Amino acid sequence: MAGPQCCENPPALSSSSGHGSILELGGLKTYVSGSSNSKHAILLISDVYGYEAPNLRKLADKVAAGGYYVVVPDFLYGDPYNPENKEKPIQVWIQSHGTDKGFEDAKQVIAALKEKGISPIGAAGFCWGGKVVVELAKSDSIQSAVLLHPSFVSVDDIKEVKVPIAILGAEIDQLSPPELVKQFEEILSSKPEVDRFVKIYPGVSHGWTVRYNVEDKKTVQSAEEAHQDMLDWFTKHVK
Repeated sequence: MAGPQCCENPPALSSSSGHGSILELGGLKTYVSGSSNSKHAILLISDVYGYEAPNLRKLADKVAAGGYYVVVPDFLYGDPYNPENKEKPIQVWIQSHGTDKGFEDAKQVIAALKEKGISPIGAAGFCWGGKVVVELAKSDSIQSAVLLHPSFVSVDDIKEVKVPIAILGAEIDQLSPPELVKQFEEILSSKPEVDRFVKIYPGVSHGWTVRYNVEDKKTVQSAEEAHQDMLDWFTKHVK
């Protein structure tokens, strides 16, 4: 499942990127952006490159500008996937960075937000993070979910979704190919009690919403379109 496409266009990680700050939330180091006085939170769950990816933090700041308290925890415990480390290829790295642990950690983060009086909560997951978010979407721990080019998500996962969900897929994606995303849509269409939005973006590849090349105007434009669709979904179901 975790093939080469999962890791294309790795970001140049930077602990100082973004306009937000770092604090501890639910036992995890977390990048936070926006006012903690906001009663609406958005949890962003990264891909395998973790919470120091500049494009991800830039997106967190953009979401925060919409009036949300945005949290981006370090679910990878300071050990994001490093394609330069030949001793730990993705198939080895993923064994010690399972999405099941990410799901348990995410529940702690959500509990910490609710203790602060911050609710409702929406969650968006990118690639690896998409699997964590779909697990959250099977209960009422979040009020809205967005999966962006998810990895490891199955038809059975989608059958169990209970909250409004948007699925934003890439035309060129080996991990969630358009055929699979269309299956997700068919399942959701048979669940009228669950609001849904499913879209496949033409000409882009897995990971494009956070691993786009800033010099490639077409890809940037498509990433920004997906970001806006995500924001619109949260405006509809979280605000």
